[in-house]
Amino acid sequence: MFRWLVPLFVALAPARAEVVLFPASPETARMTIYSTLDAPLARPLIEAFQGQNPGVTVVYDELLAGEIYDRVLAEPEGTADFIFSSAMDLTVKLANDGQALAVDVPLEGDWPRWANWRDMAFALTFEPAVIVYHRPSFPDGPPDTRAALMGWLETAPRGKIGTYDIARSAVGYLFFSRDQEHFADIWPLVEAMGRAGVRVFPTSQDVIDRVERGELLLGYNILGSYATDQAARRPDLGIVLPRDYVVVASRVGLVPKAARAPDLGQAMLAFLMGREGQTLLAEKLRLPAVSLEVSGRDSAGAMARELGPRLRPVPVSPGLLAYLDPANRARVLARWKAAVE
Repeated sequence: MFRWLVPLFVALAPARAEVVLFPASPETARMTIYSTLDAPLARPLIEAFQGQNPGVTVVYDELLAGEIYDRVLAEPEGTADFIFSSAMDLTVKLANDGQALAVDVPLEGDWPRWANWRDMAFALTFEPAVIVYHRPSFPDGPPDTRAALMGWLETAPRGKIGTYDIARSAVGYLFFSRDQEHFADIWPLVEAMGRAGVRVFPTSQDVIDRVERGELLLGYNILGSYATDQAARRPDLGIVLPRDYVVVASRVGLVPKAARAPDLGQAMLAFLMGREGQTLLAEKLRLPAVSLEVSGRDSAGAMARELGPRLRPVPVSPGLLAYLDPANRARVLARWKAAVE
């Protein structure tokens, strides 16, 4: 994701699960973060946090959402000090299953109710699912509702639409689960994608890159926070917010119960909920802010004023756990596979 950004840090281990060291000198404490956010994008957040907390070296472990969940469960004697994950359901499950600490941070009482579950799991971003498209291929604009998308798919060139592989992408599965709740014809839409030779990928960036090149003409349910900044830099990449409804997901912060330095994890959470952290998320990372104190375009408040009832944010609540029910998930994935393969 955002491949042109080059990490300026000391790499500790090569892998998709990249571990990056943000050293402090002199080092007086060390904090470990497990996060789905790309390490290069985390740089301004970590450096600003270190500016408020001098002497804290940060070990930043970039993982897939499922890997974060598995690691926390596998490390009961000592795990990361802070979790920052795009998988809302898996993160809430950690809290629900007793793997999170209830924290006391300055803004917890003012945080939106939908974005705080029992002072353990906090939504920290407000990220819509969008349609990305190859601008030269849509001189009159792309389909901008799910019904219009179904119509386009009937005559679309084969193999030119992409989306998440919901079996491998936690956020993709979350978006699809919300679609099932808000769009009665979601399965006919998936079947239309299958007939059109849909290609599925584990990350947003896989789709975005192919759409920008014209290898794909359209990407469905793509995380807008990754696409927005790139669209401003890549003229052939377009974005549209669906006119029927817009699912909004959040990255969730949590301090694990088994954290080695829970005080530092709590300090990171407080920083990301504060004005500086929320402003950095919105302005530097283009991850729209939850806090109503951030009044710019990249904020929940601004989107609510512009889009009104079209927005369908996902609450941080145990309701997310229904998406993880093994029997239900198996049925959904089996039906999905039959439709798209």
